[in-house]
Amino acid sequence: MSLSDPVVITCSISGAIANRDQCPAIPYTPEEYAAEARRAVDEGAAMIHIHARTPDGTPSYEIEDFRAITSAILDAVDDVIVNYSTGAIGVPLEKRIEYLRALKPEIGALNMGSMNYAKYSRRRKDFVFQTVFENSFETIIRLTKAMRELGIKPEHECFDSGHVANLDPLLDMELLEPPLQVSCVMGVTGGIRPSAKNLAHMSEQIPDVPHEWGVIGISRQQWELVAAALTLGGNVRVGLEDNFYLPDGETARSNGDLIAKARQMTEDVGRKPATVAQARELLGLADPSATRREVFAGAAA
Repeated sequence: MSLSDPVVITCSISGAIANRDQCPAIPYTPEEYAAEARRAVDEGAAMIHIHARTPDGTPSYEIEDFRAITSAILDAVDDVIVNYSTGAIGVPLEKRIEYLRALKPEIGALNMGSMNYAKYSRRRKDFVFQTVFENSFETIIRLTKAMRELGIKPEHECFDSGHVANLDPLLDMELLEPPLQVSCVMGVTGGIRPSAKNLAHMSEQIPDVPHEWGVIGISRQQWELVAAALTLGGNVRVGLEDNFYLPDGETARSNGDLIAKARQMTEDVGRKPATVAQARELLGLADPSATRREVFAGAAA
């Protein structure tokens, strides 16, 4: 990677935790996902990261909900890289593999280590929620093997520098095929603190094989981390899953507002947003010439 490379801008369109009481723009129905995806792609997003929901907003891990949302998105945009979340608490691993097997997204997020996962309120002097996010080596390896079998590229989500080091045994076992896609997730209580210095540290820990890396900044510090990633040569992810606010504190009206700001920041540092085709080439996807609609139609048939 270098500063001359185009920037892959990803939109995390909804997440599984945020709701409309917190942000009215969170999409629930397939049609709403499609409208948000259209706004994001129009503003420069090359990839859409999907957590499925039922039409009432309940998080879903059912094949049909992923299918309906993905179909609606692909009907609304010319082309985009589809990235499915696989992280969950209390959902059997096989169920998460089922929707990968049925629908074959181009990319699947792969969490790279177990951790305390929490949100802490300084005002309350207490945790808003807290849990243990299980991502053992057994879980990681099973997901890695499933993705390899299905031709899905893993996006390695690393919440701390030790998670980056967890790539080492997978490479030694020859379970991964470079270029790797590594995302440094920062701002979750239980993970690494969100700072430019820590982002530089994490990016330097990535194994010395061909790779792309980027930042996923949680909450309002997202914009400082986006700026750091862009000047360090990385890619960026923004969206209503991660943060509701623009840099001036104004609430985003849609994912499109957040992607537009990320695109502007990309251009302000002298870099260019990647087209979908450029993003596929950078990420080493199986067939850069195939549109996601063609691939999805074959998987869903």
